[in-house]
Amino acid sequence: MSMSDSDSSSSSYGADYRSLKQVSRERLLHEMLRSAKTGDSKSTWKVLIMDKLTVKIMSHSCKMADITDEGVSLVEDIYKRRQPLPAMDAIYFIQPTKENITMFLSDMSGRKPLYRKAFVFFSSPIARELVMEIKKDAQVLPRIGALREMNLEYFTIDTQGFITNNERALEELFGDEENNRKAVACLNVMASRIATVFASLREFPFVRFRAAKSLDATTMTTFHDLIPTKLAAGVWDCLMKYKKTIPNFPQTETCELLIIDRTIDQIAPLIHEWTYDAMCHDLLNMEGNKFVHEVPSKTGGPPERKEVLLEDHDPIWVELRHAHIADASERLHEKMTSFISKNKAAQIQHGSRGSGEMSTRDLQKMVQALPQYSEQIDKLSLHVEIAGKINRIIRESGLRELGQLEQDLVFGDAGIKEVIKFLTTNEDTTRENKLRLLMILASIYPEKFEGEKGLNLMKVARLTDDDAIAINNLRMLEGEPDTKKTSMSSFALKFDMHKKKRAARKDRSGEEETWQLSRFYPIIEELIEKVSKNELSKQDYPCLNDPSPTFHGTPLAGPVNHHPPAHSMRSRRTPTWAKPRGSDDDGYSSDPVLRHASSDFKKMGQRIFVFIVGGATRSELRTCHKLTGKLRREVILGSSSIDDPAQYITKLKMLTAQEPSLDDLQI
Repeated sequence: MSMSDSDSSSSSYGADYRSLKQVSRERLLHEMLRSAKTGDSKSTWKVLIMDKLTVKIMSHSCKMADITDEGVSLVEDIYKRRQPLPAMDAIYFIQPTKENITMFLSDMSGRKPLYRKAFVFFSSPIARELVMEIKKDAQVLPRIGALREMNLEYFTIDTQGFITNNERALEELFGDEENNRKAVACLNVMASRIATVFASLREFPFVRFRAAKSLDATTMTTFHDLIPTKLAAGVWDCLMKYKKTIPNFPQTETCELLIIDRTIDQIAPLIHEWTYDAMCHDLLNMEGNKFVHEVPSKTGGPPERKEVLLEDHDPIWVELRHAHIADASERLHEKMTSFISKNKAAQIQHGSRGSGEMSTRDLQKMVQALPQYSEQIDKLSLHVEIAGKINRIIRESGLRELGQLEQDLVFGDAGIKEVIKFLTTNEDTTRENKLRLLMILASIYPEKFEGEKGLNLMKVARLTDDDAIAINNLRMLEGEPDTKKTSMSSFALKFDMHKKKRAARKDRSGEEETWQLSRFYPIIEELIEKVSKNELSKQDYPCLNDPSPTFHGTPLAGPVNHHPPAHSMRSRRTPTWAKPRGSDDDGYSSDPVLRHASSDFKKMGQRIFVFIVGGATRSELRTCHKLTGKLRREVILGSSSIDDPAQYITKLKMLTAQEPSLDDLQI
């Protein structure tokens, strides 16, 4: 019996670079499942027992076929009544909780244990007293084949993204200032789970965090202000233990971690993001990454409903997910046209329809009618359908006009007057879209929502008291309006005086966009670039471990700037993800980079991790992919959850609600 974390994980950029998702998958399949294989032919097949959390960890990294290939014939829930299989060995992948240990001991004790032998793997470090409880059971001890800490307690949502599954973090951390018990428990779990990412990758980071933003020495710092500080300290404590307990864990820094919270950018979760990925999740009512659509019946009957996952295994999805929806639609049309030009049967059908140019939908129907309708064309047809559906919703909802106003607001080209004009002339705009517009306005002009002013705006938009809760809670997260005004840079004050409009982002003159509505970029884009250049303010973003000169003496790190621009104003970024595809810096480069990771990543700098407490957005995940190609450093985004706009608004409403569930509040 061993009580250790295996040392088979990858260490940063070696000869065989692997992404976080690849490392997680290999650890679960090889380090855990494969290590339980013995020479005993009676136990070729095993039972895998998990709890509610670990089954999700497994499903985010592995397919059922992967698990079966490693000799698992049955997957069971530890809390459900299970059939005794005394001739089979069991693998337990569980959280190290008292309840789970009690269930495990109950399974394996007595004269007739449920399984022949147990191989036990914990998702995070186990308390000493629970280890002692296992060891003191004389009946169970000889039946244990392994007892290990896997230190893998996060969900990989992407090759460069993970979440800690703290879905109620916003409510628990920013809700009740009086009762910090839930908040402290939430931060402890979050810190432990973040640390397991570094345990998996064998990375030891410089830990930086957003400092509490007190106005002056007389202002009392609140618990809310200290959330990144407290989380950074929790992660640091876990890492210090790993340095002592995990074989081959780095003793010196190998990467950088920046911890911030959702208050740093309240616009990113609300504004319409015009990339294919974001539009799918925003407009199509998807469950996670699951899309349900109808496909023609192979027997000639009515169409059949089919569920598909929009994930990394779909090459078309990987290629298009960060493309502007207009570009994605064009490229899908090109792919369909290209298929027809290379397919004789398709050309015959095309010729029979006349010489006029066909729509993408017509091309899709024609291809589906072909006898050799294959999996490849099935995928292409799926994306044509999705893009068509999105474009239809954009057209019918008048989203282009709304999207333009949102962007103009953010960049200071529109103000409250333009918002009121839009609301009065577009009364059929959905309630959710009107609420999102007003929330963006409240983020830029919080003082316009004080007292009667706020009530009047709500009346113009015809929003409800329930909607007012979301706006008020957004303002509560942001802090008092005075705080916002004093934090503005000189540019903002000057801009405000001359135009009477306030910009949340700074635009650059003389830049033209390839695609409309592609100006917006999340605040983390600037922060990540400053981290990479070592230009992040040490006062605003202190480091728990003072960087050594050797770390920042690399070509990737520029000189230290002791007077960086105030982070509250965002410099204008060229929206490279909406440039023509021929462009060198096209924002899609992260996907090919990842596809050829084994060769390209060897030449890259050290990883940058950014963790956002309170939920991340699709635009922020896209930013990390884009900057990986631009900075030549892999950027990994972590968060307590990844939220679409509707989910974020629901969570905001819950900040002051009386113990509702996530399903209780719908927009």
